[in-house]
Amino acid sequence: MNIVTTTGRGELSIPTAALPTVGEGLNATPLIREYLRIVLRWRFVIVGITLAAVVLGMIITLLMTPKYTASTLIEIARESSRITNFQGVDRESNVADQEFYQTQYGLLKSRTLTERVAARLNLVDDQRFFKMFRQKLTDRAFATVNGHYVAQGRPARQRIAGEILLKNVAVEPTRLSRLVAIKFTSPDPFFSTRVANAWAESFIQTNLERKVQATAYGRALLERELKQTKDKLDESQRQLVAYASAQRIINLPAQSGAGGAGERSIVADELATLNASLSEAVAERIQAEARYRELGSSGATTEALRNQAINGLRQRRAELAADYQRLLTQFEPSYPPAKALQSQIQQLDRSIGAEEARIAGAIRADYMQSRQRESGLKEQVERLKSSYLDLRNRSIQYNIFQQEVDTNRALYDGLLQRYKEIGVAGGVGVNNVSVVDLADVPERPSSPRLLINLAIALAVGLALGGATALTLEQLDETVAEPTDIERRLGIPALGAVPKVDDQAPETALLDRKSALVEAYLAVQTSLSFATDHGMPRSLSITSTRPAEGKSSTALALATVLARGGRKVVLIDADMRSPSLHLLIGARHDSGLSSYLAGNDDLDGSILSVPEFGFDAMTSGPLPPNAAELLGGKRLRQLIERLLVKYDHVLIDSPPVMGLADAPLIASQVEGVVYAVESHSIRVSQVRNGLARLVSINARVFGGVLTKFEAKRAAYGYGYGYGYGYGFDYGAKALPKGGSSAV
Repeated sequence: MNIVTTTGRGELSIPTAALPTVGEGLNATPLIREYLRIVLRWRFVIVGITLAAVVLGMIITLLMTPKYTASTLIEIARESSRITNFQGVDRESNVADQEFYQTQYGLLKSRTLTERVAARLNLVDDQRFFKMFRQKLTDRAFATVNGHYVAQGRPARQRIAGEILLKNVAVEPTRLSRLVAIKFTSPDPFFSTRVANAWAESFIQTNLERKVQATAYGRALLERELKQTKDKLDESQRQLVAYASAQRIINLPAQSGAGGAGERSIVADELATLNASLSEAVAERIQAEARYRELGSSGATTEALRNQAINGLRQRRAELAADYQRLLTQFEPSYPPAKALQSQIQQLDRSIGAEEARIAGAIRADYMQSRQRESGLKEQVERLKSSYLDLRNRSIQYNIFQQEVDTNRALYDGLLQRYKEIGVAGGVGVNNVSVVDLADVPERPSSPRLLINLAIALAVGLALGGATALTLEQLDETVAEPTDIERRLGIPALGAVPKVDDQAPETALLDRKSALVEAYLAVQTSLSFATDHGMPRSLSITSTRPAEGKSSTALALATVLARGGRKVVLIDADMRSPSLHLLIGARHDSGLSSYLAGNDDLDGSILSVPEFGFDAMTSGPLPPNAAELLGGKRLRQLIERLLVKYDHVLIDSPPVMGLADAPLIASQVEGVVYAVESHSIRVSQVRNGLARLVSINARVFGGVLTKFEAKRAAYGYGYGYGYGYGFDYGAKALPKGGSSAV
């Protein structure tokens, strides 16, 4: 919830609940700058915590026991382990199969392997081993008899020894390779080397044993499968033979090189043979029939024309016929030589005719014989077809039995072959793990590392310092810097007044070159823009509680205004705890309380302060009812009468909290200047005070940060208002007489 009022600079919003975030107020600070402000403000806290962390890290590092790390490098090759040689029994894996390598890394850190290494190095009964790693020996497993551990606690000691080894071993695979480093760390370099090498050797031996166990298990499994398959094969063969005997199915073994498998039946074999003979007989019959049809009525055939004997006879006849014709040209046919040639020719004709008749008869006989042979083969083939079809019907179940026999025999042969292969491979002992580099004795300790530990301590210190700074910033509700007035209070920041420790503020105001004067000149400049007519003519200066510098601020503003050639009167309205008469060294037997009580002698109540250049009205005698006096009409009449004679009327008001005086005064002036002590008052208290003023519609021109120390500021504001001339009150170290700012 925010309380809103109107000031000389516009609408004023004062937060009353939550702390404003970065960006609220009139001048929003960027987030990075806000963090930088926090760091610079709490820089000494951050630096202190960081230095403490670094020193603590160095002490811890120097007190730590040096440890040595030995490393053994091994190679783990990917292999495929099949028990059977059938497709689909084991899935295919590639070289980069991370599942396989992650399994190997897990096996390298298994409990069985750690206990095996402990037993291999005889660490179970080694007292120096347990003392080296600061093992508590209060357990009953570490009970000793004659300086030696009892045997009953050996299993527990072996388990504890394995846990100790596992805590100090590291398995580090090399990226994109099959190399794995086994590193062991202990206070003894020689012991680290022994353990690293023993770890690799034990892993290789364990891997071999696991392979042997897997082979033995595979052999036993295959033996059982072989026996079962053999029984199935025998039973199927018995069924096949029994069925063949009952059905009188006789099959001959398959011929080698026939390109087929299985057996062949006698009927099928005989049918194939007869069918081939029938084909030959048909071909012979067709050929004989063709020769027979060539005989024709003349009896001349192609074979007769190709017969050498007939051709010889015909040639002889042609010769005799030629000779006979020559004789006829000279003699008569009755000529004896001509008759003799005629007789020979006739004899040759008879011989040729007889030879042609013999050939025709042979062709006719061959034709008839081929027809008879073809007819007989057809009858036999038809008979065998019927027998074969009947055999086919009776062979359906036989083929089923035969397929079962073939399947069982193939399975049995495959299992038997794999069983023989496993038997041979089991005796070879091939291992996929090998040692690349054995561990050497480390010459330098691997820990502690001073630089790394210091870097870690530095980072932790910075983190803790930053967290502490943020925590303190959240817990710190004081107004520390001028920006906090706008950022956390929501009112304009009129300026910051440096703290003066070496002299009183009224003394410092006498030096026009002092930092205090320069600061209030800046406040005056800011107030010059508070209203539309410039510097407010009447204003009150108040604070949340006493001793925040409001009286010094009123005195200083009156001084700088008077030095600017203006007529100024300063009224001490704090009639409960007046201080103006102390600052100017004047009496206060007559003053504001006298006038408010009814004394109209205004000139007698006003004092001239020549050293500061303004007039003053002290508080007067302490009244019993200050609030009642301030609540009357005479305060307004007093201000109006003074404004006729003076340019500016400044009222040193009492604190806001716990009193009604300040709101009563604020309601009678143009506005209020709120003094806030740096690094002293809580923000919530200031907000409550501002809320009281806003509740009566008082105008708050802004806040003045008093007693400001530049060296404690976040950015080191360094208000060196002297510009190198005059007296530097902030730099010269004088005895601290105490500030009289009130």
